[in-house]
Amino acid sequence: MSGRAIPDATVARLPVYHRVLVSLADSGSHTVSSEELATACGITSAKLRKDLSYLGSYGTRGVGYDVQFLTYQIARELGLTSPWGVVVVGVGNLGRALVSYRGFASRGFQVVGLIDSHPDVVGTVVSVVDRRITVESVDSLRAIVADNDARIGVITTPADAAQDIADRLVAAGVRSIVNFAPLVLNVPEDVEVRKVDLAVELQVLAFHEQRRRQPDGSVVTRLEPPAPPTDETSTDQTSEAMNA
Repeated sequence: MSGRAIPDATVARLPVYHRVLVSLADSGSHTVSSEELATACGITSAKLRKDLSYLGSYGTRGVGYDVQFLTYQIARELGLTSPWGVVVVGVGNLGRALVSYRGFASRGFQVVGLIDSHPDVVGTVVSVVDRRITVESVDSLRAIVADNDARIGVITTPADAAQDIADRLVAAGVRSIVNFAPLVLNVPEDVEVRKVDLAVELQVLAFHEQRRRQPDGSVVTRLEPPAPPTDETSTDQTSEAMNA
């Protein structure tokens, strides 16, 4: 680790740099310029160089960055030089899709436990990349975390169960949680929660898509606006307010 304070925005971009660098290494590239790497990551070269300076990596003028060494530097900063145990709670469609993703292992994350509360799911065996894991009950959560040194919990349960699961994860010693449930979790200050809400992301995209279609920036309303109150309704509401 560099030991320097790194801004959150920079930390959020480091995984993108790492992914692109791994791809470059796999394709046989040994060096990459800041311009080439920045373009592949979708940012400016100035921002890239600023981010990498926090790691103490400045590249070589006229040559660029050593792909293998820079990959290692970022992996070390992100804590990816040794695998992290992950326990997934909620083995429905989303949970099963997540654990079948092969990219986790190559990025330093190993699914070590699957938890569910539904009796029809508990006891089933799920394929997790190169092995198979039996789904355990919620009561087994603490033991699974302890036995496998799981440091990260992933919640893919319905919203009404998410807080209870978060409480159980924290009680078991987990201090890093990825939450896919549409609920804001109440956790201690020393617990880091990353919320993933696809519906919110789609709404943000809809906002930008709507603006993109209007050169003047005006808003197009697709839904019928509520009818304005009639004089009678306004009078009734005014009377109610005065009598409240």
